[in-house]
Amino acid sequence: MNDTVRAVNALTARWARQTRQSTVFSAAGVWPLLALLADGAAGPARDELTRAVGMQADQAAAGARELLTGLGSMPGVGSALGLWTDRTLELREQWAARLPADAHGVLGADPAASQEALDAWAAKRTEGLVERMPVRPAEGARMVLATALALRTDWQHPFRETVLRPGSGPWQGRDLAGLHRSSVRPDRIGVAAGPEGPVTTLKILGDNGLDVHLVLGAEGMAPGQVLHTGIGVLERALPVTTGGQLPYGPAGPGVVVERQPSVAPDPIRLDVTTPGFAVRADHDLLQLHGLFGLSTAADARDGHFPGISAAPLAIGAAGQSAVAEFGPLGFRAAAVTAVV
Repeated sequence: MNDTVRAVNALTARWARQTRQSTVFSAAGVWPLLALLADGAAGPARDELTRAVGMQADQAAAGARELLTGLGSMPGVGSALGLWTDRTLELREQWAARLPADAHGVLGADPAASQEALDAWAAKRTEGLVERMPVRPAEGARMVLATALALRTDWQHPFRETVLRPGSGPWQGRDLAGLHRSSVRPDRIGVAAGPEGPVTTLKILGDNGLDVHLVLGAEGMAPGQVLHTGIGVLERALPVTTGGQLPYGPAGPGVVVERQPSVAPDPIRLDVTTPGFAVRADHDLLQLHGLFGLSTAADARDGHFPGISAAPLAIGAAGQSAVAEFGPLGFRAAAVTAVV
């Protein structure tokens, strides 16, 4: 499992590097699909998918199963894999045997009815957070392969709602929906020395063992740089100075350490004020075909997946719809990823 997690984290970091605006995405939703495609691919398509997956193609399908099973066994996390084929497409028995027994469905003759069934699957598997499949199979599509992930956790210590008025940055002077809470655990916050600048990290504990990490970069840093540094912190690849060791004064992006008068000795306190947010994003994965190893696989002039079927298959569309909601009581996130 460690090799699979490292491969997923590496894809996350590469995707994050290319992020230029506020967004939400899940490499954990994309990676199993790429792994299963790599297992059935041949020629240059197999080589490109192998590089994107970061694992040998003949080991990738086992890694995909391992990842989805591991995620689905975690409290508060749901995972699913779905495969739909037209009635005439014959799958290689060896490749199909690597999928969950209940994963295989059929694309009907009515495209609208098939789309309705696909959308219903996406909504059901994400508890309604993602309402439809991110791709619409064109007429004559032979196969749809998809993953769905959903995550929910409630905070051990909820926030209270407040008004947030930023004094700088793009939202300066606006009244925003803010969240605030105090604790005596300054070790939950830290400042990392990232390659492009300092990044503040905040760990918030959920009540089911799931933790959420907020990261805030220095002014002028691109979103991808901030996310890339945050991943380095989670992998313990970067040094972090935790709250109790930070110097007085401005100690990092969004962090000020100060003394306050008190009539009695008080422990060190961590006051957190942050915006609540809901982010939704749709991604066309073929726009980043090089990142996901889909350059050759998307060439419809040839078939690239003889390990999946003797029929010539190519990728016609690939997308992901993702959502994340951070509120006073907890965190919700989901992603549906599909290739056609």
